[in-house]
Amino acid sequence: FVCYSYTVFLLSGLALLGCCEGWKYFYSEDTMDYDHARKWCTENYTDLVAIQNQEEIEYLNKVIPRMKVYYWIGLRKIDGIWTWVGTKKPLVKEAENWASREPNNQKLGEDCVEIYIKRNTDQGKWNDELCTIKKHALCYQADCNNSSCSGNGVCEEKINNYTCRCHEGFFGPICQYKSACSILHTPANGRMNCTHPFRNFNYNSSCEFDCNKGFIRKGVGTLRCTEFREWSALQPVCQASECNILHAPAYGSMNCFHPFKNFSYNSSCDFDCNKGFIRKGVGTLRCTESGKWSDLLPKCQGRTNFYFFTGKTDHVKVILVTDYVSWLAWERLGILPEELEEVAGEREVWASLLKLLPPRPDLG
Repeated sequence: FVCYSYTVFLLSGLALLGCCEGWKYFYSEDTMDYDHARKWCTENYTDLVAIQNQEEIEYLNKVIPRMKVYYWIGLRKIDGIWTWVGTKKPLVKEAENWASREPNNQKLGEDCVEIYIKRNTDQGKWNDELCTIKKHALCYQADCNNSSCSGNGVCEEKINNYTCRCHEGFFGPICQYKSACSILHTPANGRMNCTHPFRNFNYNSSCEFDCNKGFIRKGVGTLRCTEFREWSALQPVCQASECNILHAPAYGSMNCFHPFKNFSYNSSCDFDCNKGFIRKGVGTLRCTESGKWSDLLPKCQGRTNFYFFTGKTDHVKVILVTDYVSWLAWERLGILPEELEEVAGEREVWASLLKLLPPRPDLG
């Protein structure tokens, strides 16, 4: 950010030009030669100011007061090359900001640089000067430190601010976030809708999940990519709604088709009855999206009533048989219906066995 206001504090021979968080500037009330000026800056702050760009020059010329003598900056000739003393980087041609006809080394040995603040001409420009002449020290306090970018990037100072140039694999204002979570995919029989405030499937990406008709979500509805490069929970799955398990009816058969899981959404079962029995109910049931069958389970009942006559012509007894098994017991073994005892689970067994017996020769 850029600060548009500033405050000047006079503290034991120095002045602080402050604003907000970020790179701050300080200057000395006293004058000193270049070496002492730099020592004063490094002991109290970071170093003599290193000019970054024209914006910074304009800012300094605006906020720093005019003095009888000007200010030392962190530029000095070392081995014949103009060098920024704090970074040991040489001054590049496109960054030069010399006053007219400077540097001229007029007095010989003009190896240090001052900046003209609020001068009538060449405001903010530089002049080479003898390092032994006393001037005010112009210092800066850097906000960048080892933790500024979380140890995952390069801190770059700006006026009253700094930015982080993150190393590969990290991002965020101070490079505090690892780059990516694993890529998510739409679950089978479901839907996924994601938002990515940064890059796809990176920090703070969130994905919402829903399931198609007939399917139930197993797991949380929303996942978020955390700063630890992990999703906040396991990805949910969509499972088909389940109906209760069906069994073939007594004296009948069942044939089922299961497109998903057994006896789940869209499963269908067809029913048929054995010979001599008729189906009471629908022939096909389907498992609906609500987890219920489309109708009641059908039953197999005896096809008709059977009438038999016992005794001789002078003594006739009419027997009414209402089910197929009772009829087989009478027809094959001569056992009357009232003599049969109902035992759970044995009716089908008896039906299959009785059919193997031949009819009695004489029903009378």
